[in-house]
Parts: sequence; structure tokens; C-alpha cells
Amino acid sequence: MSAIHWLFDATFTIHDQTVLWREVIGNLFGLFSALGGMRRKVWAWPIGIAGNALLFTVFLGAVFETPNPVNLLGQASRQIMFIVVSIYGWYRWKHARDGGGDAVEPRWAGGRARILLVVALIGGTAVVTPVFTALGSYSPVWADAWIFVGSLLATYGMAKGWVEFWLIWVAVDVVGVPLLLGAGYWASAIMYVFYGAFTLTGFFVWAHTRRVAAVPVLPDPEPVPLAR
Repeated sequence: MSAIHWLFDATFTIHDQTVLWREVIGNLFGLFSALGGMRRKVWAWPIGIAGNALLFTVFLGAVFETPNPVNLLGQASRQIMFIVVSIYGWYRWKHARDGGGDAVEPRWAGGRARILLVVALIGGTAVVTPVFTALGSYSPVWADAWIFVGSLLATYGMAKGWVEFWLIWVAVDVVGVPLLLGAGYWASAIMYVFYGAFTLTGFFVWAHTRRVAAVPVLPDPEPVPLAR
């Protein structure tokens, strides 16, 4: 059996749940990508893209005839979205680093951008939900739509260097865990729990980095001449 065939077909069992190894590997790639993102490393983007490609096949269970024949259209289509936005983020971070600076400089999005993010998350979910419903996504469909829209906004925020993007991931994880458990994607649900804790850590790390960068550097005092 070739490595590709093994990666596509290999499974293991947790109690009565059959889990695909590519679901586990894809989520681990996502975790490493998040770690690289927290450390502002350019390699976070290609690692994430590899995980997205694997998870795309996982969440179209009925299409790829996996042991869990459930289609989560939001989860599957967000992998495509991840790849597209990650190419943008990869270019943006690499271009910044090649210019002699850090891959990205964390900064606050600002009041207006925060309002727009919240409106986009809620409004986007309302718009996407009937689309996913018509396509036959797993219920509750609004949760699948929330995850899709939130993931798009979080990935865009990461590319822009907004500290708040970590909090959008937290909102995605809170909804994602019960949805994935209900759909039988146990490995992804467990990874979402780790993601939730990790994204909170990432938020505080980036916020601290921003606070340190905002502290003005005072010039050294002029030397005082000694009296003779």
C-alpha cells in the first residue's frame, strides 16, 4: 500500500467511533500552523494549507465514502477558503519579512474594524445559513455557517496582523466543538478544545507583544560633566 493510499484509507477506533488518520493529521497540521502564527513565522501558512487539503476530504464524508458519511459543507468549504486566504497571508508575511522587518507586526484592529467584524460575523452567518441548508449541510446549519464565516474573518485578521483575530477563533471553537461531536467527528472536536485554549494563549501573547512595541524608547540621558 502506497503512502497516499494509507493516508486516505487508514483508520482507528475510539469506543464505537471510527476515526480517519487524515482527520488527525490534518488537525495536527492546523495546530502547528497556529503555533507558527503565534510566533509570527512565515512557515505557518504552507503548513496550514497542507492541513486544509486533508480536512477538505474528511468533511465531505458522503462524497469520499468515508466511515462517517456526513457532509459538513461549512467545514469543507472553509478549507478551500483557508487555502485562498492563506496564500494571501503567506505572500503578505513573506513580503514584509523580505523587506527587512518582522513577518507581521501585531496591532489592534481599532473600534470601527471591530464593529465591522462583529457585523460581518453575524450577518454573514445569516446569509450563508440558507445556502448551506439548501445544499443539505448537517444540522444545526447555522453553526456550520458560523464556523465558515468566523474562520474567514479570523484568517483575514491574522493576515492583517490584528490581535483580535484570536478572539474570533475562540468564538468559532465554542460553536465548533458541540457541532463536531454531534456529527461524529471526534478527532476534530477534541482538537477544537485544544484550539480554544491555544487561541486564548495566542491572544495574550500578541496583546503583550503589541503593548511592548507601543512603549516609547527613551534616549539615553546626556552625560553630566564632572565639576573640577
